[in-house]
This record gives sequence, C-alpha cells and structure tokens, in this order.
Amino acid sequence: MDLEPEIYSTSATARFSALLARDTLKIAESRGHIIPYYSEEIQEFERGVRTVKYRQEFETQGFQACLYDAGHVPGSSSVHLVKGNKSLFYTGDINTLQTELLDGADARPPQSDIQMVESTYFGRSHTPRKILEERFIESVKETIDLGGKAVIAAFSIGRTQEIMLILKKHGLRAYVDGMGVDVFRLLRRRPESVRDFRLLKKAYDNAEVVDPTDRKDILSEPSVIVTTSGMLEGGPVLTYIRHLYDDPKSAVLLTGYQVEGTGGRRLVDTGFIEVGGRTMHLRPRIEQYDFSAHCGDSELKELVDRFGKTGVEKIITVHGDNCAQFAEWVRAEYGIDAVAPQNGEVVYV
Repeated sequence: MDLEPEIYSTSATARFSALLARDTLKIAESRGHIIPYYSEEIQEFERGVRTVKYRQEFETQGFQACLYDAGHVPGSSSVHLVKGNKSLFYTGDINTLQTELLDGADARPPQSDIQMVESTYFGRSHTPRKILEERFIESVKETIDLGGKAVIAAFSIGRTQEIMLILKKHGLRAYVDGMGVDVFRLLRRRPESVRDFRLLKKAYDNAEVVDPTDRKDILSEPSVIVTTSGMLEGGPVLTYIRHLYDDPKSAVLLTGYQVEGTGGRRLVDTGFIEVGGRTMHLRPRIEQYDFSAHCGDSELKELVDRFGKTGVEKIITVHGDNCAQFAEWVRAEYGIDAVAPQNGEVVYV
C-alpha cells in the first residue's frame, strides 16, 4: 500500500472531502465508534492534495490524466487516463442533465478504448424534473396553508443548494440548517463550481440560517426548513422530527434515495423512526422526491451510444444493482465487449 499517494482533485472536492472527513470523525467520537483516522491525517490530506481544473492535463504514476465535469455535485469529476496506447474513461457518479445548480456533465468526453460507466439507475427512469418540482412545491405550499411545518431533508453537498434554488424560484422563504450552510460558505470561495453562483447567493440571502439554539423556536409558526442529514441518520433534522412527530399538519419531505438500513428508509417503509433511543411513529406526512444527481436509464443509454460512436473497445459497468443487465444490454444493442465485474474481480485491459 502506498502510504503517501499522489492525490488530485478539483478544488471544491478537496474542500468538501476535508469537511466530510471532520464530520465523520465527530460522529464516530460522539457515538463511541472506532475512530478511522485522526485530525492530523485530515490536515496531512489538505496539505498534500493537488488541485486541478477541469480539462487540465497532468501526469501521475506514469499516467497522463485529466478530469472532466461529471455534473453530479459541485466539483465532481469523471477521470480520463492514458498510458502507452491504451486509454480509459471512468464516469464516476454522473448526471448529464442540467439542474438549477449545475450544467450537467461535460458533453464532449474524450475518445477512449475502455469506458467504465456507473449503473445506478439502469432500468429505472427519473420523473421529469419539471413535474417533480411542481409536485414538491405544491406539497410544501399545502403544508404551510394547513398551518404545518415542511421539514425538507437534504444531502449537504449539492442537494441542499438545489432545493434552496427551487424554493427561491417559487417565491418561498426557508430556514436552512446543518452542513448545507457550511457547503455554501465553501462554495463562496469557488463560485465557478456551480452554474450561477449569483442566483445561489440570492437563494441563501432570501433564507434565514438557523442558530442551533433557535431550532425549537422556529417551530412556533408555519415554516419551511431545509436541513441535513438527507437519510435521517443524524443532524438537525432529527431535532425537528422529535418536536413534530405528533403533528399531522406537518410534513417530512425526503429529497433523495434512502439506503437500506438508514433512518430514512425505515421511515418510508414503516412510518417509524428512532430518535435519541426512542422509537417514534410519525403523524406528519412522509413524502419522497427523486431529485437524483445520477443519470437515469435513458441518459445512461445515451452515454453508451455516445461512447459507441467513438470506437470504444470495452465497456465496464459498475456501481449499481443491475450492472450485469446493463452489460448484457450493451452487448446486445451495440456488439461491444461489455463486462460487469464482481467486487474483487480483476479485469485485464
């Protein structure tokens, strides 16, 4: 194992990585878990990471490398590697569609011999964003009209900012709480990481940042609260839920996928959630909205079509429940060699 690897990323990714690493350490310590690393190691990472811009070529470990905008969250990258006469392009988590926050992935990926493609939503399509947004806003307004509180659970990086932009667009003023505020402050130093930082700043200026001591007070009247964590595994959202669990006028709106075993998934499946060691049955409406930052089925197929036209030799499907089916579809549709390796399997290229 290389104990001093060369680390390259966009500037935004470097900053977010350190933010999340410190939060992980804080959670591990508070819950009595084994500490996976020390704060000194985070500082070492910050000193050692080398930041590059999109489409800026660099050399590392004998490879020519270049990062391309993946359109997933601010700073996210697809990676192009070249060594000798072979090249590989790895999409990572990718979204080719424009959102309120981001422009979508770079529409001109480089020609490559091997393409490694995420498969998260192969076989599943997203609700068209315009329809999804209308349903979401209608629910928020309905909750306020009933005299309730709309608690919007969102991931700190990307999703909180997207939701803030949507609320501002529809004339809704919100409270914003949790790590999504820290992410915005980091984005102020890297405004080029989003589609229109001016609009994002207006969205946050239109909102009220919550002081942790005021959380209970803002629930005294109808309100919209955007907060973390997105899967209800911690963060201020659990404080709001603890105070609102018996209020049928209110709503808990989940804005992303809920992984099996998380508090959010249990809430969606059963209506129950554990907060502070207490299991609660929630009377507020529980709703889930697919504001995904991944390509849906049709976008994944469009990516493969684009790759196929550049003469790709092999496609490797990864990161999903339907990787094998995706690879089978690629072989049947395009006659391209496609594989879906298992964890730990070595693929020779």
